[in-house]
Amino acid sequence: MKEKQIELIVQKVMEQLQAKFPSENRVDPVDKGLIFTERDWETSIPKPAFQEGAADLTASTPARIGVWRTGTRPLTKTMLKLQFDHAAAIDAVGGEVLENYLQEFELFTVETCYENKEVYLKRPDKGRVLTDAAVQTIKERCQHRPQAQIVVSDGLSASAVETNLKDVYPALLDSLKLSNLTCGTPFFVKGGRVACMDHIGEILEPEVLVLLIGERPGLVSASSMSAYMCYRPRKGIVESDRNVISNIHPLGTPPVEAGAHIGTVLQKMLEQKTSGVKLEL
Repeated sequence: MKEKQIELIVQKVMEQLQAKFPSENRVDPVDKGLIFTERDWETSIPKPAFQEGAADLTASTPARIGVWRTGTRPLTKTMLKLQFDHAAAIDAVGGEVLENYLQEFELFTVETCYENKEVYLKRPDKGRVLTDAAVQTIKERCQHRPQAQIVVSDGLSASAVETNLKDVYPALLDSLKLSNLTCGTPFFVKGGRVACMDHIGEILEPEVLVLLIGERPGLVSASSMSAYMCYRPRKGIVESDRNVISNIHPLGTPPVEAGAHIGTVLQKMLEQKTSGVKLEL
C-alpha cells in the first residue's frame, strides 16, 4: 500500500472519530489516567467498630494507617501510592535545582566539596565545606558583616527548593523588612549540608544567618524544607546552638507562615545575642 493511500485512510478514520466524539466532549484517556489528587488515593476501613475514633485517628496524621486491605494484603491503590511516594523521594535526592529557577530569585550558585551525589551521600563532611572557588566568589559578590544573611541549599531534596522557595523566600524578605533587619547578599549552595552555614559564617561574619535547605525525603513528603538559624555562626558551633523550623511544605508548616516566623526568630537572636537552646522564644 502506497504512503499516500495510508495517509488518506488515517485522515478518514480521524474525521470519523471527530464526528462521533466532538472535541468539546472528548477527554484524552492518557491525561485522564494520570491526574490524581490526594482524595483519589484515599482508602478507609469499611464499617469500623469505632467510627468517630477511626476518623479522628486518620485525620491526625498523614501516616499510612487505616488503609484497609484485600485479604491479607494491602489494596492495589495503597501499594501504588507507596511506590509513587518512594519514586518521588528518590527523585528529590537525585535531582538538581534548575539554574533558571534560581535566577528568578537573583541567587548565584556556589558549591561545596561534595564532588557528586554518590560522594555527597556517603561523605556528609564534604557538604559542610565550600570549595576554594566558592569562598572567593562569596568574598567578591557578597556584603561583608551583614545583619542577616540568607542562604539556600538543595541539601537532600532539590524538590523542597522548587516547591517552597517561591512562597517562603518573599515572606522571609517581608518579615526582615517589618523587623527592620537589613539583609546581605543571598545565594545558593549546591551540595550543602547544614553545617556549611558555619563555614559561610567564617567568611561573611553575619550577625545572624538562616539556611533554607531541603530535608531528607520520606514517604509522606519528598519536598520538605527546613530553616536553620544561628547567631554569629562559625566553625565549632554545636547543634544545640542552632534553631530550626522544620517540615516546611504545603501539607506541613505552611511556607508563607514559616517565612514570616523566621524574621521574628532572627530578631530575638539579635536582641538576646544568642541562639539555640539559650534563646527565649
